[in-house]
Amino acid sequence: MLRLPDLRMSGNTKLVLGAIVCVWAIGVIIRAYLRRSHLPPSPPTRRLRGHFLPPHNAFLTVARWIDDYGPLVAIRSGIQTTVIIGRYKAAVDIMEKQGKLVADRPRLAAGEILTRGLSIILARAGDRFRRSRRALQSHLQPRSAEEYQPLQMSQAKNMILNLLDDPDNFQDHATTYAASTILKVAYGKTTPTSATDPEIREVRQLVRRFRTILRHGHYLMDSIPWLKYLPGYAPELQDEFERTRRLYTGQLNRVKLQMQNNEDIGPSFAKYVLENEHLYGFTEIEMAYLAGAFFGAGTETTAMAICTVLMAAAHFPEEQARVQDELDEVIGRKRAPTFAEKSSLPRLEAFVSEALRWRPLAAEGGSMT
Repeated sequence: MLRLPDLRMSGNTKLVLGAIVCVWAIGVIIRAYLRRSHLPPSPPTRRLRGHFLPPHNAFLTVARWIDDYGPLVAIRSGIQTTVIIGRYKAAVDIMEKQGKLVADRPRLAAGEILTRGLSIILARAGDRFRRSRRALQSHLQPRSAEEYQPLQMSQAKNMILNLLDDPDNFQDHATTYAASTILKVAYGKTTPTSATDPEIREVRQLVRRFRTILRHGHYLMDSIPWLKYLPGYAPELQDEFERTRRLYTGQLNRVKLQMQNNEDIGPSFAKYVLENEHLYGFTEIEMAYLAGAFFGAGTETTAMAICTVLMAAAHFPEEQARVQDELDEVIGRKRAPTFAEKSSLPRLEAFVSEALRWRPLAAEGGSMT
């Protein structure tokens, strides 16, 4: 008769294992205590997962914490601790004095599924990030940006005419302006663009997904990264990656085909990286995502900024009237102001800045490590 080995542990073995577990637990508690002792104040919480942030308007909760505990607040999500910088002066002081310590981004497991490490928005510090930033600077430096001013003026006039003809759909008109401008800069696209175009709808959906990923504690896998390896976990992120990959590679391949056919498509960022691939060592999918960074970031945020200023003008008619008085005095009513006249319109510039402070585009900020 087959006899199975006795797997029961002896009393001494149990004692040793128990001691090891106790020492490990004590070590975890001590490390957590020491870590907390060097952290800013933290709101009290009894939740095992840490502090709760509501899925909508979480920045209002953070604002209350900042008012109660000061410009720096530490919150916890699982075993991960996040320090929130809630005041401009504190942020500037930290960036100036300890910039190297906060020059990286934290690992976001949900972001790794969504972008496979290809998005510069979530990229960690390293060689590829430096190469990507160097390529982007070729088109984002102030001198380079000045070349886009005629394009912006032309699209702005179109948007104003659209607003006059159809004011109820002002959000779509702002999106059309932003998309038309950024598609020309990113891909050299000159054909008419609309807010209802499929690629515009897709990129706006991607931006919304990004906002969800960047929200503190939204995905449990950001606290427990190994969850991302479970089959079928977060399938919506897998599907979004495939859609985004097809969108970005399709846009890049269109530019590549135009170049191969010797079409006169004018300058664009996609054309630049394709022509200078040897300078940066990018793969094709990396170039697609880098050009897509223009597309994604420039479309949604620009449209949101325009809508915020329009909303502020409607909400504060007295301030709007003062801005109009300045425009009438400096520019008159027969033409639109130009970029060269920006310094002569301090009230207009202040109104725009205050509107974006009143309703910031990224109220919850971004994570650095």
